[in-house]
Amino acid sequence: MTLQIHQFPCLSDNYGFLIHDEETQTTAAIDTPDPNAILNELHEKQWNLTHIFNTHHHFDHTGGNETLKEKTNCQIYGPQAEKSRIPLIDHPLSEGDTAKLGNFEATILEVPGHTAGHIAYHFAKEKILFVGDTLFVMGCGRLFEGTAEQMWQSLSKLRRLPDETIVYCAHEYSAANAAFALSLTPNDEAVRSRKTAIDAARAKNMPTVPTRMDWEKAANPFLRADSASLAQALHMTGAAPTEIFAETRRRKDSF
Repeated sequence: MTLQIHQFPCLSDNYGFLIHDEETQTTAAIDTPDPNAILNELHEKQWNLTHIFNTHHHFDHTGGNETLKEKTNCQIYGPQAEKSRIPLIDHPLSEGDTAKLGNFEATILEVPGHTAGHIAYHFAKEKILFVGDTLFVMGCGRLFEGTAEQMWQSLSKLRRLPDETIVYCAHEYSAANAAFALSLTPNDEAVRSRKTAIDAARAKNMPTVPTRMDWEKAANPFLRADSASLAQALHMTGAAPTEIFAETRRRKDSF
């Protein structure tokens, strides 16, 4: 029994994801960046939308909720802390809650920072994680509503998941993130190798999503705010990880 995952580009740099349980014929959209694109993909796959799993309230993640609800009568799940900002939400979710899709079950992880109530969906048995805009390939989300401390705690929570966890991020930001990471630690072999692989994929217009947790732990500076090498690179030896994370995020914002 396999959780089927269909990934496709949406808008300018978003990814849409449809996940499907063949046995029960249930299908969820992870966020709703473009309802027309999602409906087209559903038609192509001959799947019926039964669920929407929203990660946070931003419009490029919830903008299709109303259209898809009207056309499919699907059930909409999303963060309890943002329920007033998630269009037509049916099932508010908090830390430790579960969201079921047929035979499959995701545990909810609260990961605030990008927004105040951001959540991730962790299919633990399948070692699959949908992170929205919290974690990117070699990057992380901007701090629009949360603090550096909150985001570092959120990323630390995700970092504790198994190395082989497959991570589905919502945007294709990898090339810019890799360039930034290399600017911080130009002699880091893991970063150099990862950038080479990303640049090769993007040159062929291939996606760099999904990624793996062990790849991110090795080369994503935002998961390495407690590493001596990054502290040294930033001339912040002895600083707390939260301070190093905040400085890394500040530099990326103006990179």
